Amino acid sequence: MRKANLNFVVDASAFIAFVFLTATGVLIRYVLPPGSGHFSTLWGMDRHEWGQIHFWIAVVFLAALGFHLFLHWRWVVCVVRGRPREGSGVRVAFAVVGVMALAALAAAPFFGRVEQTGEPPHRMRATEPGESMVFQTDGSMTLNEVEKLTGISAAVILRELGLPPQVPVDVHLGRLRKQHGFKLHDVREIVRRHLEKP
Repeated sequence: MRKANLNFVVDASAFIAFVFLTATGVLIRYVLPPGSGHFSTLWGMDRHEWGQIHFWIAVVFLAALGFHLFLHWRWVVCVVRGRPREGSGVRVAFAVVGVMALAALAAAPFFGRVEQTGEPPHRMRATEPGESMVFQTDGSMTLNEVEKLTGISAAVILRELGLPPQVPVDVHLGRLRKQHGFKLHDVREIVRRHLEKP
């Protein structure tokens, strides 16, 4: 393939990836905003699944930009160096320091410590003193975790949902909900009924 054609393919790929990256970013920010991933879907995918697509489009975009720089590396080097004259070494040093600072800034979050600033969305609580316990969950919990938290067997929950016993109990409820068509409210109601039994 001629270099001009290769440049066109790489640049077109980068542009297409950028358009879709922007579109999916707007989608998960405004159409499926934070907190909607547990009950809203678009084209059968929730916010978290769209986030996965957004991530992989970003990977394609970064790869296309990297390949673009590779194809134009001699031009980049010429621009950074400039014409040989007094002070051109300073220009190269600034470029190296700038690239290193950018890399350090991009890597900084990976070295930070994650802090828990609130309670997880799945928990048990009593709304008023003397009231029965209320079980709250979202699609990120598994039936195994429900069993550990409530003491209600995952097999019992599967049976009352009308699901076969071979359904895996270590898969997130959100995924099971999509595969088998039940609602998270159904799980909460089953747990509530069993917790209220004397």
